[in-house]
Amino acid sequence: MASNDSARELMQKDKLRELAVALTETIRQNATIDWTIKESAKAKLKVSVKRLLRKYGYPPDMQMLATETVLKQAEMIANELTNK
Repeated sequence: MASNDSARELMQKDKLRELAVALTETIRQNATIDWTIKESAKAKLKVSVKRLLRKYGYPPDMQMLATETVLKQAEMIANELTNK
């Protein structure tokens, strides 16, 4: 998220850090065992991520990309955990 230039320009470092923590907590709380498979579970997480991005003032022009990035990272982490 911080690699987005408009986000870095508009948001302070502390606010980006708070957003990252909030996103991590939300994903941990809402991710079910099969969330990477079930579209309904993935959609619920996507909505939660979008709400947090808006709440923290993430630039609207990059919210879709940020949402997809967050979900891809969460999927990668989930895959790593299940492969251990």
